Amino acid sequence: MLIALDMDGTLLNAEGEISNENKEAILQAQRLGHIVIIATGRSYMDAERQLRLADLECPVVSLNGAVITLADRTVAASTPLNKEDIIPALRWMNEIPELYYEVYTEDNVYVELDKRVQLEKLATHKDTEVPEELAWLLQAMVDQQFQQAAVTYVEKMEDVWSKEENLIYKTLVFSLNRELLKEASVRFAAIPGLIITASHVNNIEINHKEANKGTGVSMLAAHYGIPAEQVAVMGDSYNDLPMFEMAGYKIAMENAAPVLKQTADFITLSHTENGVAAGLRHLLNSKTAFK
Repeated sequence: MLIALDMDGTLLNAEGEISNENKEAILQAQRLGHIVIIATGRSYMDAERQLRLADLECPVVSLNGAVITLADRTVAASTPLNKEDIIPALRWMNEIPELYYEVYTEDNVYVELDKRVQLEKLATHKDTEVPEELAWLLQAMVDQQFQQAAVTYVEKMEDVWSKEENLIYKTLVFSLNRELLKEASVRFAAIPGLIITASHVNNIEINHKEANKGTGVSMLAAHYGIPAEQVAVMGDSYNDLPMFEMAGYKIAMENAAPVLKQTADFITLSHTENGVAAGLRHLLNSKTAFK
């Protein structure tokens, strides 16, 4: 079978690492002849770095399906955004301090320095008042960004998109202001050819409409000659829904969004409790999976 694993909130623990227990469970699945792949919103470089630190080799569906890379680092497919279509929306966000956003190229994540400063002020409560129930979310956002290996801070984001050689594969937008986030979503939704997903209620992720985790996992399954009925997926967030919809067996993390739990065939432990290892043990030992 083919087993697709999300990273953040799934494979990675609270420290942003692949635990030894999760690593050993993946190796066991591989030894049994199963194809284990990563399906993540992260860039390939960040995903590959995490795998390398754990001495693992896996194909990677990165940037929510915009880039598909085989275990030997061959790029099997890539689906960038049309820059000219999204630049007006990016320029609009530049003028809104409460909207933090990142632009993803194939091997880098770009953040405007002023946006980073604003995010840090929110996270440290400098010059701001953040509701206590949201303080943890801000800190988690900052911590996750620090865990990304390939982040480049620029004075002006226009310097990034104005370079012809820079292809943009994904944009992530984050805000505590749900109304502003909704307005950003509406602006991007009005642009033809895009898909808007989320990994949390306080963010949106913009990709090409043909780039999502479901399409990416399906392409790799076809590459290895594995039917959809023999595909198992594991995840926690809204951007995992496309691969949940196409898979033969669905495993949600204990910390997953309710909609994933509702459609899951099995709910494993949380990402802080080696839930991937527990999910893989269930999958490999179950007499009901794929029946």
